[in-house]
Amino acid sequence: MNERALIRAIQRYTATTRRDDNLIAGIGDDCAILRPRRGEDLLFTTDFVIEDVHFRRAQESGVETGYRALARGLSDIAAMGGEPRYALISLALSPWACENYVRDLYRGFAKLTERFHVQIIGGDVTRTEKLTIDVVVIGGVPRGKALRRNGAREGDRIYVSGPLGGAAAGGYKQRPEPRIELGRQLRAKATACMDLSDGLALDLHRLCVESGVAAALSSPIPTARRASLAQALSGGEDYELLCTIPPRRQPPAGLIAIGVITAGKPGALTLDGQPLDPKGWDPI
Repeated sequence: MNERALIRAIQRYTATTRRDDNLIAGIGDDCAILRPRRGEDLLFTTDFVIEDVHFRRAQESGVETGYRALARGLSDIAAMGGEPRYALISLALSPWACENYVRDLYRGFAKLTERFHVQIIGGDVTRTEKLTIDVVVIGGVPRGKALRRNGAREGDRIYVSGPLGGAAAGGYKQRPEPRIELGRQLRAKATACMDLSDGLALDLHRLCVESGVAAALSSPIPTARRASLAQALSGGEDYELLCTIPPRRQPPAGLIAIGVITAGKPGALTLDGQPLDPKGWDPI
């Protein structure tokens, strides 16, 4: 299959009849054309998924790889309190990646694009030794309302959106669940938010550094079935939301309190009063 035939196939895989007055042009031109909505900030995020780094083709289908690749970007939009709108997906295909595999990737993407009303509006294709997927997700949030990592303050309560460590305990095969609706609810509640991609300890450390604060965690840390505490703290790829909320505000249903923001060296963590090493997944 040559490039032109592959692009035509991708156009078929991503065809939609849904009308969008803000999308002026999608796949087919050198650039997609978007018209921003009034009173809105745009959100952009990008993620690589690389063969033998983020997945092994012998262990999961193209559908599963496509689903997880897009879910990572959608989780970033959720962490900012945004609404996902569009995606750009670029594929660097290995020699083994046939047309059927590409079709399966787009079937995986479609499980999320249909659910969250996201349109794939472009990307690129090329060849390489290891299959690489680059996903760019574009979202929107009411102007000035995006959740960031730098707003946590002393006394804020620390919450997570679900049990942790399940991805590590399951061999990193579980499907992430982008918390889009929860992110919207947190816009009016949270002072800071991020998604847990690299492990609670490392990601909370990053949030605290950005906010200039420290954090004191308390047991029990919500741990997924068959996961250890170490996996809950540092395993990564859970894609739950981590947020901070002032004690005077009622948190949305389903959040689990795990500690409090404190004064101290920015990024310093404790668990039950003992220093906690901010270990987790570091791709570099």
